[in-house]
Amino acid sequence: MTRELSSSGAAPTTPPGETPTTFASLDPRTGTALADYPVATAADVTAVVERARAAAQWWEAQGFRGRRGWLLEFKKAIASDAAGLATVVSAETGKPHDDALLEVMLAVEHLDWAARNARKVLETRRVRSGLVSINQAATLGYQPLGVVGVIGPWNYPVYTPMGSISYALAAGNAIVFKPSELTPGVGKWLEQKWHSLAPSQPVLQVITGLGATGAELCRAGVDKIAFTGSGPTARKVMAVCAETLTPLVAECGGKDAMLVAEDADLDQAVEFAAFGAFGNAGQTCAGVERIYVDESVYQLFMDKLTTAVSRIRPGSGNDSSYGPMTLPRQIGIVRNHIDDALSRGARAVVGGIGSVHERFVDPVILTEVPEESSAVREETFGPTVVVNKVRGLEEGVERANATSYGLGASVFTKNKSRGREIANRLRTGMVSVNSVLGFAAIPSLPFGGIGESGFGRIHGADGLREFSRPKAVTVQRFSAPLNLLTLERSARDMKISAWMLRSRHGR
Repeated sequence: MTRELSSSGAAPTTPPGETPTTFASLDPRTGTALADYPVATAADVTAVVERARAAAQWWEAQGFRGRRGWLLEFKKAIASDAAGLATVVSAETGKPHDDALLEVMLAVEHLDWAARNARKVLETRRVRSGLVSINQAATLGYQPLGVVGVIGPWNYPVYTPMGSISYALAAGNAIVFKPSELTPGVGKWLEQKWHSLAPSQPVLQVITGLGATGAELCRAGVDKIAFTGSGPTARKVMAVCAETLTPLVAECGGKDAMLVAEDADLDQAVEFAAFGAFGNAGQTCAGVERIYVDESVYQLFMDKLTTAVSRIRPGSGNDSSYGPMTLPRQIGIVRNHIDDALSRGARAVVGGIGSVHERFVDPVILTEVPEESSAVREETFGPTVVVNKVRGLEEGVERANATSYGLGASVFTKNKSRGREIANRLRTGMVSVNSVLGFAAIPSLPFGGIGESGFGRIHGADGLREFSRPKAVTVQRFSAPLNLLTLERSARDMKISAWMLRSRHGR
């Protein structure tokens, strides 16, 4: 059975003009409907959030040790059925089964780290009071927010939302997860796996629906929204969150650059470039979309990359290099970016407009692309890459930083100290030296960007704190030697205070 796609890629199950009550997830390789899911209404979302509010009290009461135990059981349940989850991911996104399994593996690693490290990061600890407040005992701890709403993407429907879900759960929050309408089955699978462990405690609940359902989640009184998606959609989510001053962490798109120095290991750089640019059909927010190569090794790099890319085979099989475009309307964007680059004088080294098909896009390498073209300035999110020569890494850094995006980047050079220095100058949230996406697999590192790429962080200690509220407490241990917190301060105490100010800070 096939159905006509809506603009979002989901298939409506009601006549045009009527508000849909259900929608179908589709296999993007064939357009075949996989299953129907309900469109949650405002009342539905409110009821789910209310249940989450009650569950959050139970979950917070478990304490760090109790939550650790539950989350490690959740991890075990996911890992023991990883092949089953990968099958759902593959069906809804079209990516090869092995790629889906690797995604599950990364998500499990993050869940494990969050469970094991939440106490160390968030538990109450003593902090120094300082000389002026020496009579006070000061402590700092982190408390759960309550209920966190997670709005997930379709390109990595397990790894990405679990980057928020895992850390928010470990911090003591209950979760209401609205998966993309393209991948609702993945969300329901995760919910059912949690339900198999704690059927009476809806700490993790999933609501399905279209964009309006996500908006209702923002309005439903949750304590924070974790959103992953495009910049334009993030602006809409922010506007809705502003109605109730609901805080937001937003992980948006990228236009990540790779810099290749004259001394780089070109074979290594080419292998990572092919993976970063064409893996998951280029549908990776932190994937490689631009490559700036030192002019002295440009042609050799291009020859090696062209050879490597010639071995890439997109398709529907599990042995394919990558699958179809999961979001149908993205195909038009890819086509427009290629056309714009070519019309401005760029050269297609591999592929071209003819590489864009109904469901699949063959690999495309563009070079000599003007920096003002959309292929350089805007997120393409498809299996294309721009490779331009530069006079050195200085020019490479300048070009890499010349967009509104700032998610990730990579630098290839045999001089590791030089690589670190260049990494620090790139205007991004994350950089890998001599690899791509190295930061995404390390649970202790925060993930997120700046500018058009969003704000806030998931993963690592910063991710745990992102879903917590700091709580500062002081306890007076004895009367202050200088009684300054009174409306009847003595001249003596003020004289001593003035002397201390000059002595400590005025020299």
